[in-house]
Amino acid sequence: MTSASSAPRLEMITPVNFESATGIRVRPEQEFAVSPVMQSLAEAYAHPEGVAWPRLIVDGERAVGFLMAFLDIDWRADGGSLRRSGLWRLNIAADAQGRGYGRFAVESVAAELRRRGTKELYVTWHEGPDGPAEFYLRLGFRRTGEQSGGETVGVLSLD
Repeated sequence: MTSASSAPRLEMITPVNFESATGIRVRPEQEFAVSPVMQSLAEAYAHPEGVAWPRLIVDGERAVGFLMAFLDIDWRADGGSLRRSGLWRLNIAADAQGRGYGRFAVESVAAELRRRGTKELYVTWHEGPDGPAEFYLRLGFRRTGEQSGGETVGVLSLD
């Protein structure tokens, strides 16, 4: 995953790294499954403060991915009968895939949610041969049997 001199880390999106963040592109066959970083940042801006947690994944000086968590959202949009937190977006640069950055991203979100006292990490994904289902299932997520916006809902226990 990394060289001996560096380890992946998360950085807040700032004017300094904005272009690196928005330049991240997944493989063409994966584009159906995840929104571009620019759209994610616009959505983060459009939601109330504290809902979105966008971060750039950096290894050394190189941006290798982007993640965005959602924090304590009204899952059913009914006034709060069910609140959830989880991974909203995960974009790993096409040439950086298969090096552990996706796992690092999920583990980083899990650590942040644990720090906040959250017991479960939710994610949604598009099914299909180029979708991320197997990635999430290998990390311990389980399908809940729910759908959200046409996507499969998965959950990972943080206990």
